[in-house]
Amino acid sequence: MATHECLISREVSTKSDETESQNTSTVSQTKFFTAAAIQFPSALFGMFCIFSALVVLDCTLPSAAMALMKFFEPAFMFIQRWLPLFYVPPLVILPLSIKDIPAASGIKIGFIIVGGWLATLCVAGFTALAIRKAVKTEMIDAEPMQKPSPFSSIEMWAWTGVFLISLVVAFLNPTALGTHARTCLPFLLASNVSGYMLGSRLPSSVRMVFHPIICCTLSADLTALAFGYLSKLGFEPVLGYYLTNTSSNPGAGDILTSFLGSVILSFAFSMFKQRKLIKRHAAEIFTSVIVSTVFSLYSTALVGRLAGLEPSLTVSILPRCITVALALSIISFFEGANSSLTAAVVVLTGLVGANFVQATLDKLRFRDPIARGIATASSAHGLGTAALSAKEPEALPFCAIAYALNGIFGTTLCSIPAVRHSLLAIVG
Repeated sequence: MATHECLISREVSTKSDETESQNTSTVSQTKFFTAAAIQFPSALFGMFCIFSALVVLDCTLPSAAMALMKFFEPAFMFIQRWLPLFYVPPLVILPLSIKDIPAASGIKIGFIIVGGWLATLCVAGFTALAIRKAVKTEMIDAEPMQKPSPFSSIEMWAWTGVFLISLVVAFLNPTALGTHARTCLPFLLASNVSGYMLGSRLPSSVRMVFHPIICCTLSADLTALAFGYLSKLGFEPVLGYYLTNTSSNPGAGDILTSFLGSVILSFAFSMFKQRKLIKRHAAEIFTSVIVSTVFSLYSTALVGRLAGLEPSLTVSILPRCITVALALSIISFFEGANSSLTAAVVVLTGLVGANFVQATLDKLRFRDPIARGIATASSAHGLGTAALSAKEPEALPFCAIAYALNGIFGTTLCSIPAVRHSLLAIVG
């Protein structure tokens, strides 16, 4: 009975979530974009406003711009420190997202993820090299990028305590906090956070093949499996409580995904920090991002059709190389897309990049930090960026710029009806 109620609740919440997304998109439109038939996510519009305000302040009152940057520095560093964690929910509920996908379609999607990542990386990297040779722009030192502080033992033990106490409370009374989702929220959230911190403390050699986000995901899934078995609620219902997509009854996954809007806003500060690099290397950066984004979208549509993948599934994986926050905005423009599958494919693409990007760049003999940074961010967004910048800080500025611009251009492109119709025509 509990399982039946959970499944019904998930269906209702999914429809509610789709309605809320449409309403948010409508509210965020300006009169100009409405007249031009172009939709824009509200967070992305806010990012443009913040970046524009910082640029204007820097031209008129530089001290005020720096004071504003310093004021928001703690929030920006908080986001940077926990960034991979905000991508976890789609991976945690992956068993629910793919259970109705035929095995043959799953294999095709896996092929597109791996092959598409490699192809996009090559296109972005070689384009950057070609443009740089053509314009012959000399490199300058990048603005120093502050690294987030490592996780302390106190944090680890504190979250472990939250996990154990809340798990016992939920086991004794599954609705102690009013609903199953609210009661499960503390220990599922703590399992995510603890798993991420534990994964971040693993030796670098282990992290090369076992990214912290995998540890983070497995910890939540194993916790849901154990609690579902011991409480007799079942594994799938507990995952349903993890991500409800309703603000009135949030789960742990809803808390994490609520930060995605802030992640987009933080792009403005990353871009402003590297404004000199953007201006100096604009030709390489913008050309590479535009070419790689167009290639990624249209090649995915084409390969999906040639491989015989269902049109609804192909549409759902179109923004595979764009960060989760904006990928979800992009597929909201397409009817019938599976947002859970989109988020899962995006994160899986990032995982492939995080594990193999450095070795692949070396094999392709990409020595230029511009090419390495742009190729990484354009093909594997935030997770690939985090993996590369940990060992190559000189590539981080270009990663950050391409990371933001890739999502911005992809969203802008897909908001144009003519582009959407052309992609749908290719998908079939």
